[in-house]
This record gives sequence, C-alpha cells and structure tokens, in this order.
Amino acid sequence: MANEQTRLNGDEQMKWGPQIDSDGKTRFRLWAPDQDAVRLELADGSVLPMDRDEGGWFEGAADAPPGARYRFRIRDDLAVPDPASRQQSGGVHGWSVVTDPEAYLWTSPGWRGRPWEEAVILELHVGVLGSFAGVAGQLEHWRDLGITAIELMPVGAFSGTRNWGYDGVLPYAVAESYGTPDELKALVDRAHGLGMMVMLDVVYNHFGPDGNYLAAYASGFFDDTADTPWGGAVAVTRDPVRRYFIDNALMWLGQYRFDGLRFDAVHAIGDAGFLDGMAAEIRAALPGRQIHLVLENEHNDADRLMPGGYDAQWNDDFHNVLHVLLTGETEGYYAAFADDPTGRLARCLEQGFVYQGEECGHGPRGKPCGHLATTSFVAFLQNHDQIGNRAMGERLIELTDPARLCAAVALMLLCPQIPMLFMGEETGSRSPFLFFTDFEDDLADTVRNGRRQEFSRFSAFSDPAVRERIPDPNDPATFAASAPQSGPEAAHWLSFYRELIALRHRHIVPRLKGARGTGAKVLGDKAVTANWRMGDGSTLSLALNLGDAPVAFPESDGDILFALGEAGMPSSFIAWSSR
Repeated sequence: MANEQTRLNGDEQMKWGPQIDSDGKTRFRLWAPDQDAVRLELADGSVLPMDRDEGGWFEGAADAPPGARYRFRIRDDLAVPDPASRQQSGGVHGWSVVTDPEAYLWTSPGWRGRPWEEAVILELHVGVLGSFAGVAGQLEHWRDLGITAIELMPVGAFSGTRNWGYDGVLPYAVAESYGTPDELKALVDRAHGLGMMVMLDVVYNHFGPDGNYLAAYASGFFDDTADTPWGGAVAVTRDPVRRYFIDNALMWLGQYRFDGLRFDAVHAIGDAGFLDGMAAEIRAALPGRQIHLVLENEHNDADRLMPGGYDAQWNDDFHNVLHVLLTGETEGYYAAFADDPTGRLARCLEQGFVYQGEECGHGPRGKPCGHLATTSFVAFLQNHDQIGNRAMGERLIELTDPARLCAAVALMLLCPQIPMLFMGEETGSRSPFLFFTDFEDDLADTVRNGRRQEFSRFSAFSDPAVRERIPDPNDPATFAASAPQSGPEAAHWLSFYRELIALRHRHIVPRLKGARGTGAKVLGDKAVTANWRMGDGSTLSLALNLGDAPVAFPESDGDILFALGEAGMPSSFIAWSSR
C-alpha cells in the first residue's frame, strides 16, 4: 500500500527545499555556486554553517520541526529565504517555514483523475475569490453547472498581498494571502470528493521583479545570453535549474495532488528538449494517475502535442479570430486575424491552429497540426489574459451583443476542442478583470507608468489624458473591482451554460476520444460550417452565423443536438450528429 501511495503521489527526495529525515531532523539544501560559505539561521537564534560540495550545493541538518522558521545567511549584510520554501512567514522577504508534506489527511486518497476528454474547465483567480477556502465554497455550484475541472491561476508566493500570480518569486511556497499549504490541499481534496479535477497554472520562464534573490548567489541560474519580456531568462540547460522546475511540477502533482498543470508562456523558455524531458519525467513518476499537461505556447508547436508529451495547448487562435468576428477589433495581436477572419475560423475549427507556419506580422508562426486530435486544443472566448490585458479589463459581454455572444458560446461548448470558461462568465458578470499588483515605491511607479504607456499605441489611448484613466495596478480598489459579481441576467446565462454543458457531456464527450476534423467551409460573411469524424465513427456538424446577413445553412442529415435562432439568420447556430 505504501508503495502504491508513493506512486500515486510522485513523492521522492527532491534536491531543492527542506526534507524531514527519518531521525526527525530537517535537512536543508541550497544551490549557491557563487558563494564560498552559507549559514543556516533559525528564528530561535541558532546559526549553523552549511557544507559545500564541488557543484555549489550547500547542505546542513538541524533540529527544526514543522513550523520552524529559517533563512540562509549569504553575506553579513544579506539573509535570504529558501528559493524552494514551502511556506513563508512575513512575505517573500521574510522567514521560510518548515512544513510536513505528509501531515494532511486526505479524504479522497484513491482519486486517480478523470479522462482529458471529460474536461470542461473554469479558470479562476484565488485572490479575488477570497482564499483557498473561498474557492472551495463555490465548488458545488460549479459542479452542478457541469464544470469538471477548475484551473487556478498561479498560487506561488509573490511580493505583497495582491497579484495575478505571474510575478511570483518563490514558486514552491503558496501565497500567504491565499492560505496555508494544507488549506490548498483541502481545496484539492474537496474538489476530488465532488468528482472534479484541479489544475494549476505554473510559471517556469521568469521570476517577478521583487523578492527573487537567486542572482545574488547563483548567477548561473539565469541565461545571460537570452531575455524575456518580463525579466531574465532561466538557464534550464543547467541541471540544478532544470531540477528546480521539474521538481516543482512533481511537488504540485504529487504532494498537492493536482490533476494537471498549465505551463505559462513556454515559448519564452525556448528549449523544446527541456519541455519534452519534463513531460516524460512527470509521466514516469505518476503512472497510476490521469495527469493532464497543457501548454501556453505562442509558437503553436504541434510537435510538443504528440502522444506521451503534452495533452493540449491553449488555442489563442480560436479566441483571437472569434474576438475579431464578435467585436470588429483589429489592433494589437488581433491585426493578424483581421484579414479573412471567417476563413481563418473555418481553418481553426477543422484543423486546430489558424497559424501553422504562415507569416503573422513578426515572422512565421506555428507548425502543421491537422493530424492532431481535436482534444489537443483548449478553446476559450475569454481568459485572464484576454480580459485583463485590456486597459479597462472589459469582459466580452460588454463588447458584443448578447445574441452573437450566445452563438459563440454554443460553438465553444459544442465543438470538439476542450472548452474553458473564465470565472464569472457563467453568470454574465460585467465586473472587469483588471491587471493588479501590490508593489511599493519606485517599482509601483514603474509598473503604473509602464502599464499606461503600453497602451499608447492603441488609438483609443493615444491621448495621455485618456491613459491617466487606466486603473492603477497597485490601488487596492483595482483588485477589489476585479472580484466577479453576477450580472443582471445571471439566471439566463447560468441556464444557458448549464444546458450546453449537459449536452456536451451527453452527446460529445462519450465520442470525443480520437475525433478529427474532416472539413470546414465559409458560408458567407462571418458564417461557417464544420464537420468532425468522432471517435465512434459518427459525424458531428456545426453551423454558425455571426454576421448581419442571412446565409444558407447545410441541411442537417441527423439528430439535431442544439439550435439557436432561425437557421442561417444572424446570430444563429445549429449542431447535429449523423452516422
């Protein structure tokens, strides 16, 4: 039984972070190759020198039970938290805390997950929903809606108490403002008890600007020949760095029992070998569970989505082309979808990616993907980026008319790509989701001014006076405004989403494994039809008109699964199945 449980959890000795040994002592390790000496300091006043090996690893053991606070003294004038701290006390500049990863008593110990084909995902931010406990309190509501997986935006420790999570600096430690490690485990445990999967967004391409001390003692952690839009690139070709991130993934999946991970902006890592190796190691470590690995990758790299690698990629192309069709916006990254958006939507529905090697305005993007299963693509109309990267954080419900939005939602939930909602979408929330941080002093000014300046290239914000109205990311009111409140037509939207998700579970999910696109064509301006060969040999067909003029929908030659509006009229949609 013990071996089986270890296999389920992926537990093993990790190089980074504290380990409680069998003798009750805690073993501490730090990779600090730039240092000749490092001392372990405990909050009780104890100071212990650490032994250094040839590779730059420092190690020492101490009587430090769970709850003990510690840090590393790098220089007389610099003490730093453990970069693999499992918990912090006093923020990312404060003390690290020893935790016992085995202390939590799971109530669903035999949970092994659900098949990827069953995923209907809801992305959410823990902070604006209150805490880990606050999220847990809404699980039954989402379960009853038909959601089978929630995806948490990053929960790793960041500077301050408010952040999207992508400015994390201690990725092994949960953000103190969200709760404790055991409270996060309780959230995952509760979800499993309700039959729901929990996924986590992780950031392995950069660190935030405040609280990352690695460069002070391990300059080799970073690749000085590369950079990212958010800071220095990490040197994943070096074994300690590689282990830092792979062990982090194994910790979340093993000790916290997450069902999957979404890897943020892996194009900024720039190392396909690292990605492939990480996927292979994760799969080998957790053979008894259904683990789902999803990429965000601007490169549309279909090679990473082959069997044994990553299950899927966030399909930004699906969102971008539908956003153009729904709103008419063509600035910024929407410019690459402004030319023939209807034809691009048809290609997206049939094959997955819109861009498969074509020029996208800043060089070729993507690889051919028509051979991939439809479940290799996560489709969404909204997510944290696409709402929050807008200056005013408007949701799609504020940018298009309800009838067209309904038709697009029906497409997302009944097409055979994996659907993902963003919190509040299901209740017609009109609350913005704004970019927020909790930085201080000069950094706060830099972030505020930089945020406003980045919109200067958009026509609506070319006037500096208009840009001054863009919410200050550091203002607590910006964070407070981002908590999703149900919209005035919440009952309608809840009923609509519930009906469509139920239809998906009943008619699409059982036939989804192995589904492939067999054709798609343009019917008129903003109107398309598409067909897929499902895993059981049946054919799923959809037709959609987001335009202003009527078009002729194909004759349905099977069972109608769902229809919206009069066939072929503006804002109409129909789905049918045939043999």
